[in-house]
Amino acid sequence: MAVEQETLVEPDVVKREEARSLWADAWRDLRRRPIFLISAVLIVLLVVMAVFPWAFTSADPRKADLVNDYLRRPNWGDVFGAGWFGYDAQGRSIYARVVYGARASITVGIFVTAAVTLLGGLTGMVAGFFGGWVDALLSRITDIFFGIPLLLGSLVVLNAFTSRTVWSVVFALVALGWTQMTRVMRGSVITVKQADFVTAAKALGAGTWRIMFKHILPNAVAPVIVVATIALGGYIAAEATLSFLGIGLQDPTISWGIDISSAQKVIRTAPYVLFFPAAALSITVLAFIMLGDAVRDALDPKLR
Repeated sequence: MAVEQETLVEPDVVKREEARSLWADAWRDLRRRPIFLISAVLIVLLVVMAVFPWAFTSADPRKADLVNDYLRRPNWGDVFGAGWFGYDAQGRSIYARVVYGARASITVGIFVTAAVTLLGGLTGMVAGFFGGWVDALLSRITDIFFGIPLLLGSLVVLNAFTSRTVWSVVFALVALGWTQMTRVMRGSVITVKQADFVTAAKALGAGTWRIMFKHILPNAVAPVIVVATIALGGYIAAEATLSFLGIGLQDPTISWGIDISSAQKVIRTAPYVLFFPAAALSITVLAFIMLGDAVRDALDPKLR
């Protein structure tokens, strides 16, 4: 009986060992990387700031007092207060605007990344899996959109909107930003569909959609996740650039790009008006790039 119990337990142990997927190995590796922990803490803090800005400051970011607060210098003793970072040329609290400005940037970054990953991922998976004329048609359409510069094309698209909000900026960036995800997913699917387990699934009579979403997608999505994580910071920077140029978000929306643009007029006399929103933008973009680098290193066995 002891021998029989051992033979019964041993396959379960082997199965559990085999079930340790690439994702489980990557998560164990990520938890030991300081760059991942630092970037994750920063991103969590930024997301919480975007969702609950009133938890970080009680000041009104739109309240202007030109008489008493015009370009008033930072008060370092007023930690987390309205005057901590000083006041801008309209007498508004820079600290409050930095806190509330996180919402627009994080919202644009997350929704653009989610949309381009979904749209580009599905397009690339269909093109890579079916091949032939389907691949040729989708690849040529992708090449056409890929040839349009993201910022220049977004300027043209946003000019068609009379009122430019967060969602119009998201639409403009998604309309031209999905091509990179399509190329990455297409190449990954072409590689995975040649694997033995896909051939075995076809031989066993698995349907097309089952093969695509159960066998190919889980094994082909890792490069897309890496690119999406890094690209998220780029989309945040793109939103700030469009707002800086005056073609992105508009008042009364609070945006780091808008504040950086308005700070140009007083940069010589009050450089702190430019420094704080620019620093917030740089830290946010850097955090997502660091996260993407850590995820890339964890998912690529050759880099371990």
